[in-house]
Amino acid sequence: MDCLFCKFASGEIAVNKLYSSELVFAIEDIAPQAPVHLLIMPVRHVENASGLAEVDSRALSELFAVAKAFAKERQLTGYRMVLNTGESAGQSVFHAHLHLLGGRPFAWPPG
Repeated sequence: MDCLFCKFASGEIAVNKLYSSELVFAIEDIAPQAPVHLLIMPVRHVENASGLAEVDSRALSELFAVAKAFAKERQLTGYRMVLNTGESAGQSVFHAHLHLLGGRPFAWPPG
C-alpha cells in the first residue's frame, strides 16, 4: 500500500506527531486553513470517514476525545471538525482523517 498517512503511522516517514497512541495519532496540517488546523487519524488504514465504523470503536471514540483535548489545550472557544469523504468532497489523502480547525470565525455554509 502506498498511503502517506500509513507511512507516518508506521514511522517509515518521520513526522512530528503531536499525539500518538496504539490507535490514533495527530499532526499539524501542512497547508493550514485556520490558525489551528490539526489532522487526527486512526493508525489502522481506513480509506475515508464512511469506513470508520470498521475501525475498533475505541479508535473512533479516541479521534473525538483527542480533538476535544486539543481544543481545550489551545483554548478554542469554538471549532470545526471535518471528515471529508471522497475526492468531490475535498479528500486528497485516502486515509480517513478528522480536521480540527479553530482560532478564527467560520462561515456557514462552509462552501
